[in-house]
Amino acid sequence: MSKILIIDDDLEICSLVKRALEKEGHQVTIQPDPIQAETMPLDLFDLILLDVMMPGKDGFTLCRDIRERVDCPILFLTAKTEECDLMQGLGNGGDDYITKPFGIGELRARVAAHLRRETREKKHRMSVGAFQFELGAKKMFCREEEIPLTKSEYTICEYLALNCGQVFSKERIYEHVFGFDGESDSSAITEHVKNIRAKCQKSGENPIETVWGIGYRWKKG
Repeated sequence: MSKILIIDDDLEICSLVKRALEKEGHQVTIQPDPIQAETMPLDLFDLILLDVMMPGKDGFTLCRDIRERVDCPILFLTAKTEECDLMQGLGNGGDDYITKPFGIGELRARVAAHLRRETREKKHRMSVGAFQFELGAKKMFCREEEIPLTKSEYTICEYLALNCGQVFSKERIYEHVFGFDGESDSSAITEHVKNIRAKCQKSGENPIETVWGIGYRWKKG
C-alpha cells in the first residue's frame, strides 16, 4: 500500500481518482487548497498527483516550492498540452503528467509505473512505521520525538530501515557502518543493537528484529 496525495480543487475529479486508487489498495488523501497543501507533512507521501490550474497558486509553482522538501514522484494532472507548458512543469521538479480528460485505466497504470520504478535516493525525510528519519541531519524520530542515537547507532538504523524487511548478517552491517578496515569485529553490532532497542523501547517500540542464525532486520509495518 502506498500513500498518495491529490492536490486539486475539483472535488469531483478528486473523488473519482480517490475511489480508483483505493481499489488498488492505496491510501489516498485529498487536499483541494494548494496553499494549505504547503503546510502538510508532504514527506509522508509516496506519490503526489498535482493539478496545474488552481486558484491561489498554480501547480507548476507549487511543485517548484515543495520539491526541495519531498523526494517522491510528482505527476501533474493537466489540460495544458502545449510543449512549453509541459517543459515548465517538468523543469520545476515534476516527474510526469497525465492529460485531462484521462481514463481510469491510464491513471492507474501511470501511478503504478512510477511507484514501481521509483528509485530516487531519499535525501530529505523518510518514514518507516512509527519512525521518521531526517536523512540530511542524521536524526531518527519516533512519532516525531527524537531518539538520541550515536553516529554508529543511527547508521545501523538508517541502513536497516532503508532496506526494511531484508535480513542482514552482523558482518554485513559491520562492513556498512565501519568499513572493511574497522578496528573491532561484528560482535560490536550486537551491542549497538542492544543500545538501540533500549532507547526505542522508551517510546514503546522495538523496530529491529533478530532472525536467529542469520542477523537482523527492520520490522515491516
